[in-house]
Amino acid sequence: MPNRPLPRFPEPDTEPFWEATKRGELAYQQCNRCNSLVFTPRAHCDTCGSPDLAWKVSKGEGVIYSVSVVVDRNGDYAVAYIDLDEGFRMFSTVVGVDEPMKNLQCGQRVRVEFEPQEESEYLIPVFRLV
Repeated sequence: MPNRPLPRFPEPDTEPFWEATKRGELAYQQCNRCNSLVFTPRAHCDTCGSPDLAWKVSKGEGVIYSVSVVVDRNGDYAVAYIDLDEGFRMFSTVVGVDEPMKNLQCGQRVRVEFEPQEESEYLIPVFRLV
């Protein structure tokens, strides 16, 4: 995949997420007040509004919730919502699949990998079938 846009730093809400990618970690937040999971990163809990959030590290495994294949002249690629085992959902690319229209479906297990970007130390989380 070509380089993807990254936030401009400093960016207090998402910078810990991006710093974790440099360590090969998929980070998410959990509210210390109501225990709700928070993803995408933000300054407060979506459920109770508390700013008391803790950063956690996902094991990076889950299942495809929904998938769409983009047909491109440079080759087809798949984007998907992934339900991570910890209980949050994220949008990403599924890589390493020949003929994604035939070989990807909801419910398949995936694991996170981190893709380098030119001229950036930050990595992009992508998923591969397990």
